[in-house]
Amino acid sequence: MRKTRLSLALASLIGCSVAAQAHAGEVEVLHWWTSGGEAKSAAVLADMLKARGHGWKDFAVAGGGGESAMTVLKTRAVAGTPPAAAQIKGLDIQEWAKLGFLTELDSVAAEENWDTTLPGVVTQVMKYNGHYVAVPVNVHRVNWLWVNPKAFEKAGAQVPKNWTEFVAAAEKLQAAGIVPLAHGGQPWQDATVFEAIALEVLGVDDYRKAFVQHDAATLKGAKMVEALERFAEVRRFIDKDSAGRDWNLATGMLLRGEAGMQIMGDWAKGEISAAGLTPGKDILCVATPGTEGSFTFNIDSFAFFKLKNDADKAAQQALASTILTPEFQQVFNLNKGSIPVRLDSDMSQFDSCAQDSMATFKSANEKGTLIPSWSHGLATTSQVQGALYDVLTKFFNDKQADAVATADLMARAVQSAQ
Repeated sequence: MRKTRLSLALASLIGCSVAAQAHAGEVEVLHWWTSGGEAKSAAVLADMLKARGHGWKDFAVAGGGGESAMTVLKTRAVAGTPPAAAQIKGLDIQEWAKLGFLTELDSVAAEENWDTTLPGVVTQVMKYNGHYVAVPVNVHRVNWLWVNPKAFEKAGAQVPKNWTEFVAAAEKLQAAGIVPLAHGGQPWQDATVFEAIALEVLGVDDYRKAFVQHDAATLKGAKMVEALERFAEVRRFIDKDSAGRDWNLATGMLLRGEAGMQIMGDWAKGEISAAGLTPGKDILCVATPGTEGSFTFNIDSFAFFKLKNDADKAAQQALASTILTPEFQQVFNLNKGSIPVRLDSDMSQFDSCAQDSMATFKSANEKGTLIPSWSHGLATTSQVQGALYDVLTKFFNDKQADAVATADLMARAVQSAQ
């Protein structure tokens, strides 16, 4: 059996120095919420835990994707001094649990009815062998298309509902001297755009086969080839300076009217609001072409590690409980731009985009169209995600690349990364 990269990395770190033990009744929390509303939300969570009589030791490690935080976590875990909780998401949660590092949260989950207040597709990610080992903090919708209505009015374009309409709108924007799609040429941004295109072409069932079940026939099938061909067509709708651009700078192009559209998750609302604009009014939010009614989700979550001290264990359970309180869910998600993960959340204080997101979240949960985003690490492991990033970014930046050969390469890359 092939060893996972995580297990190999952990093994290589055995023998590192042991960090100091946490004080009794205190939780040490590893996260990378170090900017803006995220940092404010972390402080609120700390205050709420302290109000329950427990201590909070902040362990923030800068880095938006969490790579630096994971390096620190591996060192601490193999040294026998893991934090009480660490920000981990997707199938990496199950990988940590499989290695025996995580503790069970079933008692607090049962007491607070997590199985009924959370969607089943979310609880599956938070459980290992049927036991809760992690807690979700929020839900981001990834398949959003953000539209500047003034740019569309200038170009005489219509907001697209499918790929054909997207191309038509993009061509009108281009003719009016407006960049059709604001984009940053980074692997995760390329993957975010491709994921939206693939969801329309494949549909929900084949999306799951390809990116959740890793079915080789679907990964290299005719639909995937078509999705890659559409992805290649996007090249002519982005500007020549897109390479390496951060996502928020691309959002700035949209807000200034330099670009007409952007495919980005709902964290883009932070930039919209910071610019004094209203999401859903000054910048429209609609599902990416052909995906209306479907919801690709990304979740921030905390995995809980085994501790030795009984007082720390009690504080740990209290933290798990606090994260899912309606109060914290509202405060955090109003700051983050995401929506609460609880299905019974009060959305009256949220903007219209968030309200639309929650409505789709609930309906997609009922219809079976609530699906994990592979581009943001929920559908698969970080190893498979990285393999797909490599293939897709190379394809997108090579105008001579062949879609059929690339689909076959995707299937082989996924297989070797598992």
